[in-house]
Amino acid sequence: MVRAFLKTVGLRFWVVGGAYLLLLAASFYLAFELRFDFALTREVQQERLRLLGYVLAVKFCCLVLMRQMGSVMRYFSMPDLARLVAAMALSSAFLFIPRFFEHANLTLSRGVLLIDFLLSVIGLCALRLAFRIYQERITAARGGREHKYQAVVIVGAGDTGASLTKELLARPARGLKPIALLDDDATMHGRLIHGVPVEGSPDQFANISSLKDVTHAIIAMPTAPVKRRAEIALQLARLGVKVETVPAIEDLASGKARVSRIRPIEIQDLLGRPAVDLDNASIRNLVEHKVVVVTGAGGSIGSELCRQIAALNPRRLLLVEQSEPALFIIEQELIKFGFSGCILPCVADILDANRIHALFATHSPNIVFHAAAHKHVYLMERQPAEAIKNNAMGTRQLAEIAIAHGTESFVLVSTDKAINPTNVMGASKRLAEIHLQAVYAEQFKTASTPLYSHGAVLGSAETSAKIDASTDRSHSGNRAEAAGPYLLNSTASPSKRKPTKIMAVRFGNVLGSSGSVLPIFKQQIEEGGPVTVTHPDVTRYFMTIPEAVGLILQSGGMGQGGEIFVLDMGQPVKIVDLAKSMIELSGYKVGEDIDIRFTGLKAGEKLFEELQHHSEQHTPTAHPRIMQFSSTNDFSKVSQLARTDFEPFVDELSANDLKKNLKILIPEYEPCLD
Repeated sequence: MVRAFLKTVGLRFWVVGGAYLLLLAASFYLAFELRFDFALTREVQQERLRLLGYVLAVKFCCLVLMRQMGSVMRYFSMPDLARLVAAMALSSAFLFIPRFFEHANLTLSRGVLLIDFLLSVIGLCALRLAFRIYQERITAARGGREHKYQAVVIVGAGDTGASLTKELLARPARGLKPIALLDDDATMHGRLIHGVPVEGSPDQFANISSLKDVTHAIIAMPTAPVKRRAEIALQLARLGVKVETVPAIEDLASGKARVSRIRPIEIQDLLGRPAVDLDNASIRNLVEHKVVVVTGAGGSIGSELCRQIAALNPRRLLLVEQSEPALFIIEQELIKFGFSGCILPCVADILDANRIHALFATHSPNIVFHAAAHKHVYLMERQPAEAIKNNAMGTRQLAEIAIAHGTESFVLVSTDKAINPTNVMGASKRLAEIHLQAVYAEQFKTASTPLYSHGAVLGSAETSAKIDASTDRSHSGNRAEAAGPYLLNSTASPSKRKPTKIMAVRFGNVLGSSGSVLPIFKQQIEEGGPVTVTHPDVTRYFMTIPEAVGLILQSGGMGQGGEIFVLDMGQPVKIVDLAKSMIELSGYKVGEDIDIRFTGLKAGEKLFEELQHHSEQHTPTAHPRIMQFSSTNDFSKVSQLARTDFEPFVDELSANDLKKNLKILIPEYEPCLD
């Protein structure tokens, strides 16, 4: 039994216990010496020796009770200190009890008890700190002798900067040694944080003599305004300093990342905007315990939709994606985050009506977020039929299937390129919006024309006249007012089904999406340049992917059906300024190390992105970052003509003929013809 016990507790238990007992014995011995001023009589010395085993047994039991034998010696923090103090206080209380029962043989002097308590706490803390210092400073340094230490400046002397300083000092094997901190708060200047001085403000970097040879800086200001962090990063980069940053405050607060996980600063960090305040309750009500479909689940927006929706406890999340590799990546990521129980990856093409019908019939989704689309402007300009089929026809067909299966809400992820489009991608997205508004309005009619009839190809004077008579050439709107609900392709009684709420959300470019300029610029910089920009004056609106998706979900919770929402994109950014900033952040100088070359606008590309058509009017919503377009136009006839006289023939027409026919349906579209 004894052998089994020894095997259970292990060697480490006895090594740690032995160290503790030796230290406690020394504390008890010294407590008597101090109490009697180092002049102990023979009787007192005998009493000390007689009580030593009793005292050590009580203290050892209290340490075991407070689980100090299982603590990792090299880690020592405030909770460990509290447990050590509690163990020694408890043992002192037990040792004091015999005084009340007048057990002379077990009674200790009150002065000895007090001194012994203080010495025991100090000694145990010193032992733990010694182990920690040995591990962090000696063992770690020994393992990193081959590495040359690099002096680093930490920008930010707050809690994050202090934590990072402590982490780098404790782990010298990383090869980074903080020699100074910089902070905008003048009251911090001249102070020491973990022995490292706060030398001044970030703006004084070039004028501080002790930093003249420093070529590495880490920005540890996650709560500072984005504009200020961007100013500091660019300022340091222009001085030839390599700039890195700590994770975002959201990742630090949620525990997804530690402050020590520093990374190179990227252009997204400079263009990011203040965090968006969302009505999380309404978003959660939208998807919690619901069956949700996300199309284009492997794309930039679709995958982020899946991440945010999965965290809101849906009953089932269907990841619909045509690309098997992209679907596999997002599936594995969600499994890693613990969402395997609610997700269902589905390889499917939205143009495959039978497959989509089967998915809806099996799972009866409550809400659809439609992010599947062909979005590369230049590629779609050369093969417009694919853009029309996927973006416009696929969207209409998906919405009709959703209505047929009683889906509650349908949200289209649209684009600002649908406004006064100059390219096929934008025009196909605008046609998708028209289809959705028409399909939504059809639900309120008591009769419907056939969905799939064939007619003459668009372009005749007769067809143009039909379209001109049916629209005032402005394409947007909110809910149509009508007598009662009607469900397309449904045999259910019109009065027994609520209409599906259909809406679209427009926004501009998102940072880091596939096909955006950022990865292209990054690759060009890595290859030594030149960085190619189409035009010196071209501007674009940018927002982060998480911000865009959060506002899409917010719009879905606000929509009542028929709306086109537009997200606040902030201020436009010159692409040439973006290129310059990326070059400087990479440690190069524009014009000296890497050149910028202008290539001219591509076919269908705009110089400036627009926010609204001349006939559209912004209407505020309950959220300050979301606006709504309002119009009284009925697009049912335009949609019907598109589906009967145009879409059946998209594979038969040339690229120029397709663009000309799109121009008839969307008069504000300015096609780029070959």
